[in-house]
Amino acid sequence: MISVRTLSKRHGDRKVLVGVNAEVTKGETIAIVGPSGGGKSTLLRCLNYLETFDEGAVDICGFELRPRMTGAEARKKLRAMRTRVGMVFQQFNLFPHLSAIENIMLAPRVVRQVPAGDGAKRALELLALVGLGDRGASFPHELSGGQQQRVAIARALAQDPEVMLFDEPTSALDPEMRDEVMRVIRDLAVKGMTMLVVTHEMQFAHDIASRVWVIDKGTIAEDGPPSQVVDNPQTAIAKEFFGRLRR
Repeated sequence: MISVRTLSKRHGDRKVLVGVNAEVTKGETIAIVGPSGGGKSTLLRCLNYLETFDEGAVDICGFELRPRMTGAEARKKLRAMRTRVGMVFQQFNLFPHLSAIENIMLAPRVVRQVPAGDGAKRALELLALVGLGDRGASFPHELSGGQQQRVAIARALAQDPEVMLFDEPTSALDPEMRDEVMRVIRDLAVKGMTMLVVTHEMQFAHDIASRVWVIDKGTIAEDGPPSQVVDNPQTAIAKEFFGRLRR
């Protein structure tokens, strides 16, 4: 499903990712944790080429991504890849002038020319999936932060992706709203959606993830099941990270 090979990226003289290698199989939920500035979000964004990289390769949903992809053919390939890879960000980025249902319908209509009737039906199904079946006509300013993030998840699911990437989806929310969003992500995990989630929610990582990656200084310092990585970390970096959280 996803293969990352010797992925490296620099910002000037600073190494952001250093020879990252990883494999993700279909149906896995990967929780990505680690100190701030360690490269978690950068790695996630490289997986769908929102950020370019300097060395290595990514295979995702049958698409091979390499450094310096430019030109018309590359843009066409990236557009096709992004219909298979959904992404949800820390900020909701809903269009303020569109209702919830219109936000969800937009990409399928523009990218895949889905008819309005079919798009509306699918959007209502997705709103029900995220617990907002009665809020289709609501505009973003009429929704709470947690509700807006759930609409953003429904919008990403509207493309029927094979993989979902979540970049700290709850960090801008208060605790009650965080729970709303985490319930939706848990439900997706139970349904077998392949997901990578950058998160500070350690209970989620422990309870829901198939595997946990601890990322620090641009490398995956530890990779394993939550029972190992969270409860009994093996590497010095992971021990220090979880030790700080428990103080």
